[in-house]
Amino acid sequence: MEKVNWGVLGTAGIAKGQTIPGMLEAENCNLYAIAGRDLNKAKAFQAQFGFEIVYDRYEDLVSDPNVEAIYIPLPNSLHFEWVKRALEYGNHVLCEKPLTPTAAEAEELFRIADQNHVLLMEAFAYLHSPFVKAVKDELDNGTIGDILYIESQFVTSNHDLSNFRMHKDYKGGSTYDLGCYTTSMALTMTGQEPENVQAAGIFSPEGVDVLTSAVLTYKSGAKAMLNSGMVLLTDADKRLDQLRIEGTKGSIRSTAEFNGCGELSYTIIKDGVCEEKTVSCPQNYRLEVEQFGRCIRNGEKPHVTREFTIANLRTLERILQAIGY
Repeated sequence: MEKVNWGVLGTAGIAKGQTIPGMLEAENCNLYAIAGRDLNKAKAFQAQFGFEIVYDRYEDLVSDPNVEAIYIPLPNSLHFEWVKRALEYGNHVLCEKPLTPTAAEAEELFRIADQNHVLLMEAFAYLHSPFVKAVKDELDNGTIGDILYIESQFVTSNHDLSNFRMHKDYKGGSTYDLGCYTTSMALTMTGQEPENVQAAGIFSPEGVDVLTSAVLTYKSGAKAMLNSGMVLLTDADKRLDQLRIEGTKGSIRSTAEFNGCGELSYTIIKDGVCEEKTVSCPQNYRLEVEQFGRCIRNGEKPHVTREFTIANLRTLERILQAIGY
């Protein structure tokens, strides 16, 4: 299998803890280059993970002709600038969610990708999980009938002010960082954007939303309650993941983590009977990188499509508008 030469733009925690370990597992990935504005930190990544090349300037990595694909885990406020530069240099790009703060900016980046004959995909690793597919298949097969109600939440620890998530200038806050998971889950399960969006948020002294609740209604009659928050013990790696879907014939309940791996379970409840089903899930970030590699090498369509990304961003914008952010 011919491997894709990857560059990683930045030394973020998500790259170190999740994506790069997944890249090491991916059969079609070669860890070629790492760039960080702190050269010592970038060299530490090189030593830990085995990158061939290390740069202390992002520009040097995106312009390296040996790089084929670039993974971007930078703060949200830097996504547009560096995705654009990477695409213009002819690189395929996998960028962390949310791809951009607005749907209009995302549309521009996809146009630039087309112009340069390269691929762009938003990095929603959990959407590659067999667990998500299994739950979606239950819905598509009519296991619980028509969807009446979806409840999805993603709540984590709070952060100190050294974390970009706590700063509005960096497009921090719970909606951008966590709410995009809940909206993307609702979009995946319903297959449609909401007709109406209402939301309320609680803000930190620095002006970022630390807890946001949104109520969505759909043309089909379905309704959704989505909660995102950074309100648990500060930097304690606490989290609450939850998915509940109520249908006309039964319900599905799960507390599996969005990006969980291993043996993950959900419960189907019908006529008072509970049936637990378990799905074996590899590391989602590995699946994401492998799939994008197949898109580059074999012409597969990106699993997280342009249309999905833009539709999800439209819903995020409506939630943020509703809370005044």
